[in-house]
Amino acid sequence: MSNTETTPDQVACGASRFTGVLHPREVPLGGPRAIRVRRTLPQRQRSLIGAWCFADHYGPHDVGAGAGMDVPPHPHTGLQTVSWLFSGEIEHRDRAGVHAMVRPGELNLMTAGAGICHSEVSVPSARILHGVQLWVALPDADRNTSRDFVHFAPTVQTMGDAEVRVFLGELGGVRSPVHTFTPLLGAQVDVAPGGVVELAVDPAFEHGVLLDQGEVRAGGTALGVADLWYQSPGHGVVRLTNGGGGPARVLLLGGIPFTEELVMWWNFVGRSHDEIVDYRRQWEQHDERFGSVSGYPGRRLAAPPLPNSTLLPRPNR
Repeated sequence: MSNTETTPDQVACGASRFTGVLHPREVPLGGPRAIRVRRTLPQRQRSLIGAWCFADHYGPHDVGAGAGMDVPPHPHTGLQTVSWLFSGEIEHRDRAGVHAMVRPGELNLMTAGAGICHSEVSVPSARILHGVQLWVALPDADRNTSRDFVHFAPTVQTMGDAEVRVFLGELGGVRSPVHTFTPLLGAQVDVAPGGVVELAVDPAFEHGVLLDQGEVRAGGTALGVADLWYQSPGHGVVRLTNGGGGPARVLLLGGIPFTEELVMWWNFVGRSHDEIVDYRRQWEQHDERFGSVSGYPGRRLAAPPLPNSTLLPRPNR
Protein backbone atom coordinates (compact mmCIF):
# COMPACT_ATOMS: atom_id res chain seq x y z
CA MET A 1 0.00 0.00 0.00
CA SER A 2 1.14 3.52 -0.73
CA ASN A 3 1.16 6.56 1.47
CA THR A 4 -0.82 8.67 -1.03
CA GLU A 5 -0.88 11.88 1.01
CA THR A 6 0.06 14.85 -1.18
CA THR A 7 2.02 16.49 1.65
CA PRO A 8 3.39 13.54 3.64
CA ASP A 9 5.00 14.29 6.96
CA GLN A 10 8.66 13.69 7.52
CA VAL A 11 8.99 10.95 10.11
CA ALA A 12 12.34 10.62 11.86
CA CYS A 13 12.17 7.19 13.45
CA GLY A 14 13.97 6.38 16.64
CA ALA A 15 13.48 5.05 20.14
CA SER A 16 10.81 6.70 22.28
CA ARG A 17 9.87 6.85 25.94
CA PHE A 18 6.16 6.82 25.05
CA THR A 19 4.00 4.13 26.62
CA GLY A 20 0.23 3.87 26.50
CA VAL A 21 -2.17 4.01 23.54
CA LEU A 22 -1.67 5.55 20.11
CA HIS A 23 -4.89 6.78 18.48
CA PRO A 24 -5.24 6.72 14.68
CA ARG A 25 -5.77 9.59 12.28
CA GLU A 26 -7.84 9.25 9.12
CA VAL A 27 -6.16 9.77 5.75
CA PRO A 28 -7.46 9.22 2.18
CA LEU A 29 -5.99 6.41 0.11
CA GLY A 30 -6.01 7.67 -3.46
CA GLY A 31 -8.22 10.18 -5.30
CA PRO A 32 -11.57 11.89 -4.62
CA ARG A 33 -13.50 8.60 -4.29
CA ALA A 34 -10.76 6.94 -2.27
CA ILE A 35 -11.39 4.89 0.80
CA ARG A 36 -10.17 6.37 4.06
CA VAL A 37 -7.72 4.50 6.25
CA ARG A 38 -6.90 4.82 9.95
CA ARG A 39 -3.16 5.38 10.34
CA THR A 40 -1.70 4.52 13.74
CA LEU A 41 2.01 4.23 12.94
CA PRO A 42 4.17 6.22 12.56
CA GLN A 43 3.41 9.04 15.02
CA ARG A 44 5.54 11.62 16.73
CA GLN A 45 4.99 9.94 20.11
CA ARG A 46 6.18 6.58 18.78
CA SER A 47 7.38 5.71 15.31
CA LEU A 48 8.32 2.05 15.75
CA ILE A 49 7.33 -1.14 17.55
CA GLY A 50 10.27 -3.40 16.93
CA ALA A 51 10.87 -2.94 13.19
CA TRP A 52 7.15 -2.33 12.54
CA CYS A 53 7.14 1.23 11.20
CA PHE A 54 3.73 1.74 9.53
CA ALA A 55 0.19 0.56 10.28
CA ASP A 56 -2.98 1.36 8.31
CA HIS A 57 -6.35 -0.14 9.26
CA TYR A 58 -9.24 0.11 6.81
CA GLY A 59 -12.83 -0.99 6.41
CA PRO A 60 -15.20 -2.54 6.38
CA HIS A 61 -15.83 -0.74 3.05
CA ASP A 62 -18.56 -1.71 0.58
CA VAL A 63 -16.60 -2.12 -2.66
CA GLY A 64 -19.87 -2.59 -4.55
CA ALA A 65 -20.87 0.95 -3.59
CA GLY A 66 -17.72 2.33 -5.17
CA ALA A 67 -15.51 2.66 -2.08
CA GLY A 68 -12.78 0.35 -3.30
CA MET A 69 -8.99 0.34 -3.25
CA ASP A 70 -7.16 1.40 -6.38
CA VAL A 71 -3.54 2.28 -5.65
CA PRO A 72 -1.54 2.84 -8.86
CA PRO A 73 2.07 1.69 -9.22
CA HIS A 74 4.21 3.35 -6.55
CA PRO A 75 7.74 2.81 -5.19
CA HIS A 76 9.22 1.46 -1.97
CA THR A 77 12.73 1.23 -0.56
CA GLY A 78 14.24 -0.26 2.59
CA LEU A 79 11.16 -2.09 3.84
CA GLN A 80 8.82 -5.06 3.64
CA THR A 81 5.06 -4.69 3.16
CA VAL A 82 2.71 -6.98 5.06
CA SER A 83 -0.80 -7.30 3.60
CA TRP A 84 -3.42 -8.90 5.85
CA LEU A 85 -7.16 -9.04 5.13
CA PHE A 86 -10.18 -9.84 7.30
CA SER A 87 -12.53 -9.77 4.29
CA GLY A 88 -12.38 -8.89 0.61
CA GLU A 89 -9.73 -9.53 -2.01
CA ILE A 90 -6.92 -7.41 -3.47
CA GLU A 91 -4.97 -7.91 -6.69
CA HIS A 92 -1.22 -7.32 -6.30
CA ARG A 93 1.19 -6.69 -9.18
CA ASP A 94 4.87 -5.73 -8.89
CA ARG A 95 7.90 -5.03 -11.06
CA ALA A 96 9.35 -8.46 -10.31
CA GLY A 97 6.47 -9.93 -12.34
CA VAL A 98 4.51 -11.17 -9.33
CA HIS A 99 0.75 -11.23 -9.87
CA ALA A 100 -0.96 -12.45 -6.72
CA MET A 101 -4.22 -12.20 -4.82
CA VAL A 102 -4.42 -11.06 -1.21
CA ARG A 103 -7.14 -13.02 0.61
CA PRO A 104 -8.42 -13.11 4.21
CA GLY A 105 -6.21 -14.92 6.69
CA GLU A 106 -3.31 -15.22 4.23
CA LEU A 107 -0.04 -13.32 4.49
CA ASN A 108 1.42 -11.58 1.47
CA LEU A 109 4.91 -10.28 2.30
CA MET A 110 6.74 -8.16 -0.29
CA THR A 111 10.39 -7.24 0.21
CA ALA A 112 11.33 -3.98 -1.50
CA GLY A 113 15.04 -4.12 -0.76
CA ALA A 114 16.89 -1.50 -2.81
CA GLY A 115 13.73 -0.64 -4.72
CA ILE A 116 10.47 -1.98 -6.11
CA CYS A 117 7.15 -0.69 -7.38
CA HIS A 118 3.74 -2.34 -7.13
CA SER A 119 0.02 -1.72 -7.47
CA GLU A 120 -2.97 -2.84 -5.38
CA VAL A 121 -6.57 -2.99 -6.57
CA SER A 122 -9.55 -4.43 -4.71
CA VAL A 123 -11.68 -7.05 -6.49
CA PRO A 124 -15.32 -5.89 -6.85
CA SER A 125 -16.71 -9.43 -6.62
CA ALA A 126 -15.47 -9.62 -3.01
CA ARG A 127 -17.84 -6.91 -1.85
CA ILE A 128 -16.64 -5.99 1.66
CA LEU A 129 -13.03 -4.81 1.96
CA HIS A 130 -11.53 -4.87 5.46
CA GLY A 131 -7.93 -5.29 6.57
CA VAL A 132 -4.58 -3.81 7.51
CA GLN A 133 -1.40 -2.84 5.72
CA LEU A 134 1.85 -2.90 7.69
CA TRP A 135 5.44 -2.01 6.89
CA VAL A 136 8.59 -3.48 8.41
CA ALA A 137 11.84 -1.48 8.28
CA LEU A 138 14.86 -3.42 7.05
CA PRO A 139 18.10 -3.11 9.04
CA ASP A 140 21.00 -1.35 7.38
CA ALA A 141 22.82 -4.60 6.63
CA ASP A 142 19.86 -5.95 4.65
CA ARG A 143 18.10 -2.92 3.20
CA ASN A 144 19.57 -3.47 -0.27
CA THR A 145 18.61 -7.14 -0.32
CA SER A 146 16.97 -8.69 -3.36
CA ARG A 147 13.29 -8.10 -4.10
CA ASP A 148 11.06 -10.92 -2.93
CA PHE A 149 7.45 -11.97 -2.44
CA VAL A 150 6.18 -14.65 -0.03
CA HIS A 151 2.68 -16.04 0.48
CA PHE A 152 1.76 -17.97 3.63
CA ALA A 153 -1.59 -19.17 5.01
CA PRO A 154 -1.22 -19.89 8.76
CA THR A 155 -3.42 -22.45 10.44
CA VAL A 156 -5.76 -21.48 13.26
CA GLN A 157 -4.47 -22.40 16.71
CA THR A 158 -6.50 -22.44 19.94
CA MET A 159 -4.78 -20.66 22.82
CA GLY A 160 -7.09 -20.48 25.84
CA ASP A 161 -10.09 -18.29 25.00
CA ALA A 162 -8.57 -17.20 21.69
CA GLU A 163 -8.05 -18.43 18.15
CA VAL A 164 -4.67 -17.34 16.86
CA ARG A 165 -3.08 -17.11 13.40
CA VAL A 166 0.70 -16.60 13.65
CA PHE A 167 1.86 -15.13 10.35
CA LEU A 168 5.32 -13.91 11.44
CA GLY A 169 7.59 -15.04 14.24
CA GLU A 170 6.56 -17.36 17.09
CA LEU A 171 3.77 -17.40 19.66
CA GLY A 172 2.59 -20.16 21.97
CA GLY A 173 4.98 -22.68 20.46
CA VAL A 174 3.71 -21.98 16.91
CA ARG A 175 6.29 -20.59 14.49
CA SER A 176 5.75 -19.05 11.06
CA PRO A 177 8.19 -20.34 8.41
CA VAL A 178 8.44 -16.87 6.83
CA HIS A 179 11.89 -15.28 7.09
CA THR A 180 12.29 -11.86 8.70
CA PHE A 181 15.43 -9.73 8.85
CA THR A 182 14.94 -8.79 12.52
CA PRO A 183 13.16 -10.82 15.25
CA LEU A 184 9.43 -10.07 14.84
CA LEU A 185 5.99 -11.24 15.90
CA GLY A 186 2.80 -10.82 13.89
CA ALA A 187 -0.44 -12.63 14.77
CA GLN A 188 -4.21 -12.26 14.49
CA VAL A 189 -5.91 -13.00 17.80
CA ASP A 190 -9.69 -13.57 17.97
CA VAL A 191 -10.93 -13.53 21.57
CA ALA A 192 -14.20 -15.29 22.42
CA PRO A 193 -17.08 -13.24 23.93
CA GLY A 194 -16.27 -12.65 27.59
CA GLY A 195 -12.92 -14.34 27.13
CA VAL A 196 -9.61 -13.59 28.79
CA VAL A 197 -6.33 -14.73 27.31
CA GLU A 198 -2.78 -14.35 28.59
CA LEU A 199 -0.28 -14.86 25.80
CA ALA A 200 3.28 -15.73 26.77
CA VAL A 201 5.58 -13.45 24.78
CA ASP A 202 9.31 -12.83 24.50
CA PRO A 203 10.23 -10.34 27.27
CA ALA A 204 13.03 -8.94 25.07
CA PHE A 205 10.37 -7.69 22.62
CA GLU A 206 8.27 -4.58 22.74
CA HIS A 207 4.65 -5.28 21.73
CA GLY A 208 1.66 -3.53 20.26
CA VAL A 209 -2.01 -4.57 20.19
CA LEU A 210 -4.03 -3.09 17.31
CA LEU A 211 -7.80 -3.39 17.75
CA ASP A 212 -9.89 -4.35 14.73
CA GLN A 213 -13.26 -5.03 16.36
CA GLY A 214 -14.91 -5.73 19.70
CA GLU A 215 -14.62 -4.45 23.26
CA VAL A 216 -11.05 -5.29 24.15
CA ARG A 217 -8.85 -4.34 27.05
CA ALA A 218 -5.13 -4.80 26.51
CA GLY A 219 -3.24 -4.88 29.77
CA GLY A 220 -6.34 -3.44 31.42
CA THR A 221 -6.64 -0.50 28.98
CA ALA A 222 -9.80 -0.16 26.87
CA LEU A 223 -9.17 0.25 23.13
CA GLY A 224 -11.11 1.85 20.29
CA VAL A 225 -11.02 0.70 16.67
CA ALA A 226 -7.49 1.03 15.24
CA ASP A 227 -6.05 2.09 18.60
CA LEU A 228 -2.58 0.67 19.19
CA TRP A 229 -1.65 -0.24 22.77
CA TYR A 230 2.05 -0.37 23.54
CA GLN A 231 3.90 -2.61 26.00
CA SER A 232 7.61 -2.03 26.62
CA PRO A 233 10.24 -4.80 26.85
CA GLY A 234 10.55 -6.64 30.14
CA HIS A 235 7.06 -8.20 30.17
CA GLY A 236 6.50 -11.89 29.50
CA VAL A 237 2.72 -11.77 29.04
CA VAL A 238 0.22 -9.83 26.94
CA ARG A 239 -3.21 -9.96 28.57
CA LEU A 240 -6.34 -9.46 26.45
CA THR A 241 -9.92 -9.27 27.72
CA ASN A 242 -13.07 -9.27 25.58
CA GLY A 243 -15.62 -7.47 27.72
CA GLY A 244 -18.41 -7.57 25.16
CA GLY A 245 -20.99 -10.08 24.11
CA GLY A 246 -19.67 -10.36 20.56
CA PRO A 247 -16.46 -11.36 18.82
CA ALA A 248 -13.27 -9.39 19.29
CA ARG A 249 -10.24 -9.31 17.02
CA VAL A 250 -6.80 -7.75 17.38
CA LEU A 251 -3.41 -7.91 15.74
CA LEU A 252 -0.49 -8.57 18.05
CA LEU A 253 2.76 -7.05 16.79
CA GLY A 254 6.16 -7.28 18.42
CA GLY A 255 9.88 -7.17 17.93
CA ILE A 256 13.30 -6.42 19.34
CA PRO A 257 13.60 -2.62 19.73
CA PHE A 258 14.94 -1.21 16.46
CA THR A 259 17.86 1.03 17.41
CA GLU A 260 18.87 2.34 13.97
CA GLU A 261 17.83 5.86 13.03
CA LEU A 262 15.55 6.04 10.00
CA VAL A 263 14.13 8.75 7.81
CA MET A 264 10.70 7.86 6.37
CA TRP A 265 9.12 10.08 3.74
CA TRP A 266 6.28 9.14 1.41
CA ASN A 267 6.95 5.48 0.50
CA PHE A 268 10.68 5.52 1.15
CA VAL A 269 12.64 4.33 4.17
CA GLY A 270 16.18 5.67 4.16
CA ARG A 271 18.92 6.92 6.45
CA SER A 272 19.45 10.51 5.30
CA HIS A 273 17.90 13.48 3.52
CA ASP A 274 20.14 12.94 0.50
CA GLU A 275 19.02 9.32 0.13
CA ILE A 276 15.36 10.32 0.13
CA VAL A 277 16.02 13.08 -2.43
CA ASP A 278 17.82 10.58 -4.63
CA TYR A 279 15.05 7.96 -4.36
CA ARG A 280 12.46 10.56 -5.34
CA ARG A 281 14.54 11.75 -8.31
CA GLN A 282 15.02 8.20 -9.57
CA TRP A 283 11.31 7.45 -9.28
CA GLU A 284 10.39 10.59 -11.22
CA GLN A 285 12.98 9.74 -13.89
CA HIS A 286 11.67 6.15 -14.29
CA ASP A 287 14.98 4.73 -13.12
CA GLU A 288 15.50 0.98 -13.29
CA ARG A 289 15.89 0.90 -9.50
CA PHE A 290 12.08 0.75 -9.36
CA GLY A 291 11.15 -0.56 -12.80
CA SER A 292 7.51 -0.71 -13.85
CA VAL A 293 4.37 -2.75 -13.28
CA SER A 294 2.81 -4.72 -16.13
CA GLY A 295 -0.96 -5.13 -16.32
CA TYR A 296 -2.12 -2.07 -14.37
CA PRO A 297 -4.55 -0.08 -16.59
CA GLY A 298 -3.44 3.43 -15.72
CA ARG A 299 -0.65 5.78 -14.82
CA ARG A 300 1.67 5.39 -11.90
CA LEU A 301 1.69 7.71 -8.89
CA ALA A 302 3.74 10.87 -9.09
CA ALA A 303 5.93 11.67 -6.11
CA PRO A 304 4.75 14.61 -4.01
CA PRO A 305 7.00 17.67 -3.60
CA LEU A 306 9.71 17.44 -0.99
CA PRO A 307 9.38 19.68 2.07
CA ASN A 308 11.42 22.89 2.16
CA SER A 309 13.37 21.75 5.20
CA THR A 310 16.09 19.11 5.48
CA LEU A 311 14.87 15.66 6.47
CA LEU A 312 16.71 14.77 9.66
CA PRO A 313 16.69 11.55 11.68
CA ARG A 314 15.72 11.91 15.32
CA PRO A 315 18.43 10.75 17.75
CA ASN A 316 17.57 7.64 19.79
CA ARG A 317 16.38 8.56 23.29
